[in-house]
Amino acid sequence: MANADIRRRRLIVTGQVQGVGFRPFIFRLAEELDLAGTVRNAPEGVVIEVQGPQRSLDLFARRMEAEQPPLARILRVCSQGVEVEEGAEGFVIRKSSGGAGHHILISPDTAICPECQAELFDKTNRRFLYPFINCTNCGPRFTITRSVPYDRPNTSMHCFPLCEDCAREYENPRDRRFHAQPNACPVCGPKVWLSDRSGMVVARRDEAMRKLAAILMQGGIAAVKGLGGFHLVCDATNQDAVRELRHRKMRPYKPLAVMVPDLETARQLVEVREEEARWLSGRERPIVLCRKWRGAPLAEAVAPQMDVVGMMLPYTPLHMVLLQRFGRLLRQERQNMPTALVMTSGNVSDEPICLGNREALKRLRDIADIFLCHNRDILIRCDDSVVRVLPGDGGLQFLRRARGFVPSPVFLPEKGPCVMGLGPELKCTLTLTKDDQAFVSQHLGDMQNIETLGFHHEISEHFQDILEVQPELVVRDQHPNYLTTSVAQDMARKTGVGTAILQHHFAHAHSVLAEHKYLGPALCLALDGTGFGTSQPNVPGSPWTIWGGECLLVDSATLRHERLAHFAEFGLPGGEAAVREPWRLAQSMLWELDIEASGMEGTSPWPWLPEFEMASRFLPQILRKGLNCPLTSSCGRLFDAVSSMLGLCQRVSYEGQAAIMLEQVQDLSIPLRDAAVYPCPLMKNTGGERLEGETAPRELDTYSLFRAMLRDMTAGTPVPVLARRFHASLIMGLAEMTLHFAGKLGLTRVALSGGVMQNVTFATELPAQLSALGLIPMTNKQLPPNDGCISLGQAAFGQRLLNLRGACPHE
Repeated sequence: MANADIRRRRLIVTGQVQGVGFRPFIFRLAEELDLAGTVRNAPEGVVIEVQGPQRSLDLFARRMEAEQPPLARILRVCSQGVEVEEGAEGFVIRKSSGGAGHHILISPDTAICPECQAELFDKTNRRFLYPFINCTNCGPRFTITRSVPYDRPNTSMHCFPLCEDCAREYENPRDRRFHAQPNACPVCGPKVWLSDRSGMVVARRDEAMRKLAAILMQGGIAAVKGLGGFHLVCDATNQDAVRELRHRKMRPYKPLAVMVPDLETARQLVEVREEEARWLSGRERPIVLCRKWRGAPLAEAVAPQMDVVGMMLPYTPLHMVLLQRFGRLLRQERQNMPTALVMTSGNVSDEPICLGNREALKRLRDIADIFLCHNRDILIRCDDSVVRVLPGDGGLQFLRRARGFVPSPVFLPEKGPCVMGLGPELKCTLTLTKDDQAFVSQHLGDMQNIETLGFHHEISEHFQDILEVQPELVVRDQHPNYLTTSVAQDMARKTGVGTAILQHHFAHAHSVLAEHKYLGPALCLALDGTGFGTSQPNVPGSPWTIWGGECLLVDSATLRHERLAHFAEFGLPGGEAAVREPWRLAQSMLWELDIEASGMEGTSPWPWLPEFEMASRFLPQILRKGLNCPLTSSCGRLFDAVSSMLGLCQRVSYEGQAAIMLEQVQDLSIPLRDAAVYPCPLMKNTGGERLEGETAPRELDTYSLFRAMLRDMTAGTPVPVLARRFHASLIMGLAEMTLHFAGKLGLTRVALSGGVMQNVTFATELPAQLSALGLIPMTNKQLPPNDGCISLGQAAFGQRLLNLRGACPHE
């Protein structure tokens, strides 16, 4: 071939292209096309130089993107011609090069691949039943990475020198374990052991797995070290074991997740739809909420008062071996019982998941009977993700985003400086931006204790390290007493970084707009339980209120924010006590309707009186004097009040419990329009119709809705019908209010966010109703609609603020 036909090109590939088998893929593709050149990892991405005929170079570029490895994610390819190297032959993988700054993404942790699973259970394979088998297509990534580039010395595998066999695989570009950083085997890799509560080792290696299975069969509770932390584990079909776990963990009702070995077993316990099966068995392997089969042999205590249960399939070889050992014993004693283990976060309620062996022995000794430990360090704690597949074409909804998805970025509508969103108090995450990417952390927990504050600091430092960025601005919630407020103040004092404040519900709005890469004006319905609001406009000295049922105008381009309307306000008698005891909310709503005693105006007897009669007598005084009785416009608290009024829940042990019970009891056979019989009008301002520029927001008359439901209840309407009518009437009231403001302001886009959007009825029927009215609903797709999305909204707002101002503001 004449030299004139030969070309050489340099390609710089950015994205999730390191630690995913990308270089050996490039090596094999170049060899197949008979191209010369090199490939190496570098701070700017994967740098490839290929030399050969132009037609082959073009084919190489096309196939590189079309056939990339399963874990790879190419974001950009920069290509330029370079000088041909005379006499160049063969293709070489070169050593990684370092340097400041990078444009690569670290892969999330990934479930075991089919090839490794086959080897795991192959008696002739040297990794037979080895709990840490992996390759470039699967295994730990994020949770074992200390820094970039993603090379073995920068991971927790640096202390495990490779044996000859593993080194041979690691150095062979044609082997699927080429540069698989966690590569190991029973000879040279991590090992498991079983310890009692004192830390004494009682068994090692496979004997540890067999003994653990036997203890679980006998009703024991184990702490099992996995991929991102410890799980607390027990037999999911043993009612006594599950009850005991709940008692020790101090988690009386909140549902527990269940792990089963395969889809066939899952289908014996729950209904598994096609899309649910895809997520259960995919490489992310989140917990998937599935509808329980009536009469399925799961312990009732796994998910009491629930018609769904969180199911997951094993995502590590360790879990697979444990389930195999447990299942073998189960078949010997109870032949027809499905293999199912409770797998819940290894922590005491509200604390971060345990990460290290000593930490688990200290913190979980009063919960677990036995501890399965190993010596592959977990550098980054990371809970299991939780998702549901919405009915119809609603798609996937995150309830918790963590393992399998973090640290993949959310792409923003524009580039900008680095900003950190510190997150809220409950379901906290933090977000760092880099160019046009937002890196949202895993679920951190509730920022209500020193342990979670420490976790927040760990992840803040780690993200800044692996992304090689420093924030120019930090954005916090408006609440003065949140721990994240203290974090912002400390960062400003120590580093001089600028700080900004964004109200909670406007952050919800910005999160949706950022996910949809939308810059411009939109309406937003922010529907949740609690968010620190503002004082009444134009009323000096007026108290601050708690928002949660909000219709907002948000312009993500100009950063215009306006509160257009909100739910009718009512008191929270006792403050936080009203959140824990929904009967207080129901009685507060009755007070607003001038009903001070049970039986007034012919209403039904109050269902909370048998348990709370004495406290109920004093509540009118609290409401009358306004003592520790902040006002709220919260949609979530309205749900709680209705749940209590219908006799469903008077005391909650976890967030959202009362609202979940209300949602589940609905008679969903009644169509939305047939059920929407209660009035829920948008009230006029005292000065007439609201015009743009007015400061006083309008009010959605949820009092009238509640009063109509009371009349229906007194008339003897069944609770499932009442619950359905409440949902449907509120949805129609919200849709009509949104249409009103859309017409006034000339807008069509509507962002929907907040914890209430986890309600399946609202998540499906509210967007559908808005669409039917000609509007364009937008919901959280990549993040949960709950407070797990707040940090993204804060960061996107802050980045736009810097882009607009060109300077860094201070509070």
